[in-house]
Amino acid sequence: MLRFGVTGRLEQRDFMTLPQTRIHRLVWPTMATALVVSWSSGFVGIRYASENADVMLVLFWRTLMSGLILVPFALLIGPRVNARALVQQMVFGVATMFLYLGGFALAIGQRVPTGLVALISDLVPLAIAALSQPVLGHRLTGRQWIGTALGVTGVLIVSLDSLSLGTAPAWAYLLTVASMMVLALATVVQKRMGTINMPIHQSLCIQCLTAAVLFAACAGWNGGLMPPLDARFGFGIAWLVLFSTFFCYGTYYASLRLYTASQVSSVIYLSPPVTMLWGWSMFGEPLSKAMLAGLAVTLSGVWFISSGSAASKDFQLSQHHVG
Repeated sequence: MLRFGVTGRLEQRDFMTLPQTRIHRLVWPTMATALVVSWSSGFVGIRYASENADVMLVLFWRTLMSGLILVPFALLIGPRVNARALVQQMVFGVATMFLYLGGFALAIGQRVPTGLVALISDLVPLAIAALSQPVLGHRLTGRQWIGTALGVTGVLIVSLDSLSLGTAPAWAYLLTVASMMVLALATVVQKRMGTINMPIHQSLCIQCLTAAVLFAACAGWNGGLMPPLDARFGFGIAWLVLFSTFFCYGTYYASLRLYTASQVSSVIYLSPPVTMLWGWSMFGEPLSKAMLAGLAVTLSGVWFISSGSAASKDFQLSQHHVG
């Protein structure tokens, strides 16, 4: 999903994995399908809701409604949030929601194909690999260099083909890359600084409400905060809040309790092709053989990096961000 910002440590979830001896064999295919569809639904939901509304207005109502729904749970369930933890989550909210999510949404609003946006968002593990050397002092392995090269090559193939077939300006494509780099940098900085452990519903609530304030300023500048009084906008916001946020996160963490983090993460990489098919079928977005070829090259690069045992722990931090 443009992916929704939450910080945490996914690698720790493997300790929560439950024994699989009594899990029915159809549970994983069902959960995997639900996860891929809901993960990609955020990109499609933003495209749908912004058909007749400013994209900043869409993001304002999405983050506001999500945050308000979570407020009573954040106050009543979980540890007390101190000032340091609050400020830290607010800062991550600015980086991983306002800048990351806002950048991707703006690109979608400029009609960059949603499948390409989803594909670039899946490059976060590659960007973390590139940033880990200067920020964390981690030297890249040959496997990481090869994976990064494959990922960049695939995105260039898809992007050049999209530029020739689509109508979005060139700066909108660059914006998607910049937004992805913001999330990668925030993840690496988080790893260097260390984070205060906080339940997911509390951190998501703080980050949503922080981003809502900033999106409100942008939407107000563009024309106001009143939503269009039509069914399309209302359905789009309900879709983004209930399905793309709460259902997606619920499925995600339920999967992590039943299966390993690497197994769950590998399924998420299927979201770009699903998003491409949604964009093609719902909005008539371009879909060519070159784009599919570039998609395959990029996903092979991401898999090449994320499948490495040493890389998995570093990159699974980035998998807390859905569209």
